[in-house]
Parts: sequence; structure tokens; C-alpha cells
Amino acid sequence: ALTALLQSELAPALSDGALALDADVVAAHSADTALFCPAEGAVALVRARSTEDVQATLRFAHAHHVPVVPQGARTGISGGANAVPGCILLNLAGMDRILEVDAAEQTATVQPGVINQALKDHLREHDLAYPPDPGSVAISSIGGNVATNAGGLCCVKYGVTRDYVRQLKVVLADGSLATLGPRTAKGVAGLDLRGLFIGSEGTLGVVVEVTLRLVPQLAPPLTAVATFPSEAVAAGVVAESMATGARPSMVEMLDGATLGMLNDYGDFGLDAGADAMLLVQSDGSRDPASAQREVEEFSRIAEGAGALDVGFTDDPADSEAMVATRRLAQPAYEKYAMAHGGGQLLDDICLPRARMAEFFERLAEVRAESGATVAVVAHAGDGNLHPAVFFDAGDPTEVARAERAFEQLM
Repeated sequence: ALTALLQSELAPALSDGALALDADVVAAHSADTALFCPAEGAVALVRARSTEDVQATLRFAHAHHVPVVPQGARTGISGGANAVPGCILLNLAGMDRILEVDAAEQTATVQPGVINQALKDHLREHDLAYPPDPGSVAISSIGGNVATNAGGLCCVKYGVTRDYVRQLKVVLADGSLATLGPRTAKGVAGLDLRGLFIGSEGTLGVVVEVTLRLVPQLAPPLTAVATFPSEAVAAGVVAESMATGARPSMVEMLDGATLGMLNDYGDFGLDAGADAMLLVQSDGSRDPASAQREVEEFSRIAEGAGALDVGFTDDPADSEAMVATRRLAQPAYEKYAMAHGGGQLLDDICLPRARMAEFFERLAEVRAESGATVAVVAHAGDGNLHPAVFFDAGDPTEVARAERAFEQLM
């Protein structure tokens, strides 16, 4: 009966070809990249091409009490895009136009399917930048970034998605269109409904247009790299360095397990004898002398703490290569997981920077007690850690052991 209604009522209200009912097509769009998350039972897929497609879908669903799961690029790792029984999958990846760049107001208005990196590339010709840069910058969409309030490698200085959203246009559950927030630089009247929607993961409505605040094109950074004999020492260096009032544009940490997986993934020649590496950048807020001072101060603190090696570069190619390597941590994790039974449990932990060293000390106990392989990559300047537990997903004993270790980490 629902299939007949979809064909007779919804399909005529949509763009040509937007509605898909083929079981294989629907199944192929029913999940993101998460493991162990249900993703079955979708009855239809709508590939929206316009706000009107979104409105028609939600009006139909509202009238017939059908659940809707909004989706973007489906690059998430927590099941947020996964099907639920009886649902319509509403995919917005095709709404991928950059509608306007206002250089005078330093804003960009985009559809939700625009890929983050594509926007960054487009803005260079305007000498403007959009700072939020999740590790998935090359594959995740602006709509998904808004839905999850994504952060990224530069958020230690430049903040997260919420800090750059001026205005949202959202379609509510009944198909009505709402505009939330002003396009102006200042707008403090009334309740912050715009902020309520950022990070709501499609539970309150479907984002169909975003106006973003931009900044002048970021200056090329200086990049420092330091390796350490232990994760706790590296974490202590981060806390000490940030406590000086430093404003680095990036402070990333990779533990020894991650370094090994990256070397296996791409033969990057990272120090296999190190238990941790810090990747630090400073753009000096367009002041090269300030950037130099910050990098030198970080190097001094790292050396004083017993770093194995410290160095820095002002070569943009070297900097880009190091950051590109850091961004490959998750693909390296996936390769390792598939070679060891396919199991990976990954999550976010946010701590006060001064407590990170304690976390790594306790992580050593979890590793020793469980025998599990645990790797950690982190936006360390924010105290934001991404621990990943690896295991053989086909071995119930290993699954149970990994779940216990994961719960201890949480």
C-alpha cells in the first residue's frame, strides 16, 4: 500500500527520477560507514535536487506517518544516516551548488550537498577561507558538517562549524520552510533556533541552505613535528604549550600504533620507534614573526620534556604533505581493521588538556589488561581524542574483549 502511495502521490511531486524504489538501490543507500549499527527496512530513496523535493517528501511522510532519515554524503561513522524500518531515505548529496559568495560581507551561501573541500577550493579565487576542516574534509558535505557541528584539525584556533553558520534554511517535519538566523554580522534578537539546529543530526528538520561566515584567506603556516618516547609525555607537552597562551592553528597527535598503521598504509617513513608524534602549525595570524615565535616556543618545550626529535619547516609543500598524512589516519585504520578481522570501534573523547596525560597512562593499563590493539589520533590542542579499538569481528571472544576495553576508555 505504501509503495502504491509513493508512486501515485509522491513521485509526481518530485523532480524526474528523484524517487527510487528498487530494493538494491535503496539498500545501497541505507547506511553510512559505521559498524554494528542496524540499517535495514527502508522502503524508498528520494534523491532530492531542490528544496521543493525536500518539502514534498516531508509533506508526504507527515501525512502518512512515515519516518524519514535525512542523509548527506554518508561518510559518518556513527549510523546517523542509517535506515530504520519503514522509512524513506532522503538524500541531499545532489543539492551541491554554491549559490553565492559575497566578498564584501565575507559570506558564502551553499546547498547542503557541497563538499567542504570543494567550497575551500572555490573560495581561494576570492581570497577567502572557510576554516572548519574535519578529517573527512575531502568527502564530507557542508550539510553533514552542520548536522554534526563538525570540528577538525584547525578548530583549536578557528573553532567549529557552529562558529561559522550565519543563517539556515530548514524544512520542518510538516514540509514548511523556515529561515533561522540573520545573514548580518550581528543578530542577537530572540531565541537562538539556528544554534539549536546545528548539531541536531536531522532530528529537528532538514537543512536545505546554509549561509556561512568566511575569513580572509589563511596565511601559509609554519609546521613543527616532534616525536616522543611516550604518549603521556606528548600530551603533557600539549598542555604546557597551550598554557603559555599560544594560539597555534593546529595541534594534532598520533600515537605509536597510528604511526605504524600509517607507514603500512602509505610507506610514509614516520618514526616507527616513537610512541607519539605531535604535528603543530602556526600561521601567526598573518604575522610571520609571531608564527616563528610560537613554533620555536613549542620546540623548546618539547625538547625540555625529552622529545626524541624536533624539527620545523616553512615549506608549504612539506606542510601540506604532513597534514595530508594526518588526514589518512582513518583510511589507515580501515586497512588495518580489514586485515585483522574487520572490527573497529571508534569514538570521540573530549578532556581538559591537563588531563590528557592521565588518560594515556590509564590507556596503557587498559591495553595491558585487555590485550586489545588500541590506536589514538587526536585534535590534541582541544583535548579531543579519537581512540579506536581493533578486533576480529567474527570472533565472539575478541568482540567481547574489545567492547569491554572500549567501555573502559569511554
